[in-house]
Amino acid sequence: MPDQDSDKTAFYITTPIYYVSGKPHIGSAYTNIATDVLARYHRLRGETVVFATGTDEHGQKVVRGAAEAGKSPQDFADILVGDYQRAWERLHVSHTHFIRTTEEQHVHVVQEIFARLLAQDDIYLSEYTGWYCVPCETYLLEADLLDGNCPECGRPVEQVAEKAYFFRTSNYADRLIRHIEENDGFIAPESRRNEVLSFIRNGLHDACISRTKTDWDIPVPDDETQSVYVWLDALINYLTVAGFTTDDEQFAAVWPPDVQLMGKDILIRFHGTLWPAMLMALELPLSRCLFAHGWWNDEHGQKMSKSKGNVVDPFEVIDRIVEYSGVRTKFGVDTLRYYLLREVPFGADGNFSYRGILQRFNADLANDLGNLLHRTLPLVERYLDGRVPDPGPAAGALSEDITQTVASVQACLDEINFRDALMTVWEFIARCNKFIDHRAPWTLHKQGKRVELDAVLYDMLDAIRVIAILIDPFMPEVAEEIWDQLGLSEAALSRAWGDLQPQRLQAGITIHRGAPIFPRMDLDRALAKLANSKAPPQPENSSEDVPQQPDDHKADGAGDEINKISFADFQRLDLRTGCVIEAARIPGTDKLLVLQVDIGEDQPRQVVAGLAARFNPRQLLGRSVVLVANLEPATIHGTQSNGMILAAGEKEPLALIASDDDVAPGEKVR
Repeated sequence: MPDQDSDKTAFYITTPIYYVSGKPHIGSAYTNIATDVLARYHRLRGETVVFATGTDEHGQKVVRGAAEAGKSPQDFADILVGDYQRAWERLHVSHTHFIRTTEEQHVHVVQEIFARLLAQDDIYLSEYTGWYCVPCETYLLEADLLDGNCPECGRPVEQVAEKAYFFRTSNYADRLIRHIEENDGFIAPESRRNEVLSFIRNGLHDACISRTKTDWDIPVPDDETQSVYVWLDALINYLTVAGFTTDDEQFAAVWPPDVQLMGKDILIRFHGTLWPAMLMALELPLSRCLFAHGWWNDEHGQKMSKSKGNVVDPFEVIDRIVEYSGVRTKFGVDTLRYYLLREVPFGADGNFSYRGILQRFNADLANDLGNLLHRTLPLVERYLDGRVPDPGPAAGALSEDITQTVASVQACLDEINFRDALMTVWEFIARCNKFIDHRAPWTLHKQGKRVELDAVLYDMLDAIRVIAILIDPFMPEVAEEIWDQLGLSEAALSRAWGDLQPQRLQAGITIHRGAPIFPRMDLDRALAKLANSKAPPQPENSSEDVPQQPDDHKADGAGDEINKISFADFQRLDLRTGCVIEAARIPGTDKLLVLQVDIGEDQPRQVVAGLAARFNPRQLLGRSVVLVANLEPATIHGTQSNGMILAAGEKEPLALIASDDDVAPGEKVR
């Protein structure tokens, strides 16, 4: 992108404004989440960010929707505007401006621009004869129709013959082509740039920008018979937010927009042609980058639509993530944000899949990120009394990795390449997990190598600090939680892009380990729940709803009968706390791991445990467990086992049994 003008001091980024004909869906959520990531990234870099979104409230569709709902257009719009505002708040969208096209200031700006363009003969009155799609609020030529219907939504169009005002878009075709050709980053990705160029070269027609007057739309100035066409009204919102004609100082600091994000369906006819032509007519600098992302289709690759019943509700997705995983609601939101920007290249179409998002939860968030945090912090508590050590001369093993990762992520975000940015961070997380495996701090502790131990744990904590900053734009609540658990909310160190340098972590800070941020979920059980949630409900009080008991079973509660043992039998069990210091899969098996567990003896216990379906070996390192220490030794799949790990779960282990506080290995469980 070109350098900013000398008077421009703010990074200005926009989403399209959303038509109030329905509630937010996965498509609108995608655009606003992506825009939010860029806004947060530039804030981390110390820039002043103006981030605008809002609602488009004029047009026939609103009038018809209000009539069907038995409400006035204003009341109808107010209800849906509230839905959008609550949606962006829940999705952690940090916009600075929420504009409504019914606001008095916006109406003033629209009429001012219309009058100015009319006075300079860029707008003229003529006769419109053609087709109009009400759902898309789009005028169409005969050649635009697809099988007689709207080419965008596929629905029937209406024939229109009426007087209307036109904007001389055709006058700016050659200038538009030159600008696009001379500015590679003006329209992105490249495939969209080529589509816009092809559209203009095929002949750019003047745009119809008014229609017969209605009581709901913005009146054309000095013409009581006409109202401003909804798309002209909508595009001008970007100028209204910037202060055009109302605040010269703000406009100089903000204009032009640095990045304008939108779905690909509204690029060619509006943002890629009409919008820049209007700016040329007003003699204003054009936006620096118009980026049109792809669509989310359903899991079968079909375009989502209400008529097909396959539209994804982002909040239903969040609720299911929370239900299936047990994470807090805010982490369900950040899981969705991560998935949308990690799954497909930004700009391409993608197929939304519940299986895909749940698999990413386990593989990327639980196994990689969550595991890194919750295997490191317990070691710091156990070996260093929960304090960040002095790094000493042996630290810095990850410094080059940090420097290279930060540079790569920054380059990706500057190019609006979210997927590669996240892949780069996760590659670094994988290297950090391998680093702790290789350096084995539990072994250094046993060997009394305190200098080396301090260096390894310092490097791990510093790397996690860097990761928290790098993921902040994508997963702000998760980043905040990691920051808190590192104890940095109480420290002087800030969470800013300028702090992405190795060895900036201060020694002596006390960590505050919390619950795992991404506990691994039982994927099969989650998918089974998902399938059941889509199945038709069973009849009330059916045999599938009520557990059946044999006539002679008199248990007080539901479930299996509990076999009772004597207190003397219980006393024979020797339950000890332990710490897993080594873990590996047993070749040739799907469920078995061999563990080395420290229970306070001279040598660790070797235990075979059927945990592989629930945990990968790396997840268990440093974990506290409870071990049946006096179980007779056994040979399982050719490997000797000297104890049993306690875990909860009927058929498969769901969670390890551990203490709720730090306990040294070898303590007796009573």
